[in-house]
Amino acid sequence: MSELLLDAEGLYLELKRGVQRLLTADTALVGIWSGGAWLAERLAADFNLPVGTISSALHRDDFGSRGLAKADHTKLPFDVNGRDVVLIDDVLYTGRTTRAVINELFDYGRPARVQLAVLVDRGGRELPIEPAFSAARVTLDREQHLRLARGDDGRFSFEVK
Repeated sequence: MSELLLDAEGLYLELKRGVQRLLTADTALVGIWSGGAWLAERLAADFNLPVGTISSALHRDDFGSRGLAKADHTKLPFDVNGRDVVLIDDVLYTGRTTRAVINELFDYGRPARVQLAVLVDRGGRELPIEPAFSAARVTLDREQHLRLARGDDGRFSFEVK
């Protein structure tokens, strides 16, 4: 694993500014497991907002070949119906995870609006999904994987494999 020359903490501050522009009086944050959940928890604390976690495991289009991924189950401790939801993710790539979590979200109700905010958009989309806000855009080889890490002190960094 090598460090990518991106300042995850600096990008978090950019994400925070971008998410603030998306907020309404009835916004809840929903973090996509796992890096997105970490970001959403921290953003929710910063903005004093309701927060939940969502898993893509049950709605993935590769479920047959992957099986049930090891992840926490979806936890949405608020009513989704009629609420503005901002999905938070660490890295947006193909769009398949986002599609899966939107399907999962609608299993819980019908939000008024769903927007996506990401720390890093690495391009390479396979589906017509674009974030309302991304703190950074990077280009990586298809074989490379960018992952957000969280230290014991709660600070974020990136790993690239």
